[in-house]
Amino acid sequence: MTTLKYIAHYSEQVQTQAALLISEGKLGAYLEKKYPSQHQVQSDKVLYQYINDIKNQYMRKVGPLSNVSYSSKLKVLKHALGIHTTQSRVQGSKLKSHNSITVASLFQEAPPEFLRMIVVHELAHFKEHDHNKAFYQLCCHMEPEYHQFELDTRLWLHWREL
Repeated sequence: MTTLKYIAHYSEQVQTQAALLISEGKLGAYLEKKYPSQHQVQSDKVLYQYINDIKNQYMRKVGPLSNVSYSSKLKVLKHALGIHTTQSRVQGSKLKSHNSITVASLFQEAPPEFLRMIVVHELAHFKEHDHNKAFYQLCCHMEPEYHQFELDTRLWLHWREL
């Protein structure tokens, strides 16, 4: 059986089902049927607006986004589908924050659900730094199907490498 590196931490049952889809050559068809469309968020400017809309809907108290971009330098193999950074600094009597999100450029070709999952994940890090229960509750608050989209994104990544 092929090593399923993107879903290695999932249950044996999930890994077995994924391996069966792969061995039968049906993983691509499964994903294309379930996620038939590709999103239209192609530029950094549109990505900024997309992420800012989600942030304003669910996380108004988080400081403004300073920078949002796609990057071809993010390597999936290093487990970086997206990156968030937060910097706070004092300027005079004010505390200024610099929040940025970078999304791997391969998600320009992804279904909209996968892009949303990455964005929700990175936004949640602005409130919860660790991958703990509160973090995943926040992710699920912003995207109720977060866990399913995460699994399917991982399957999509594996399918792209086949």
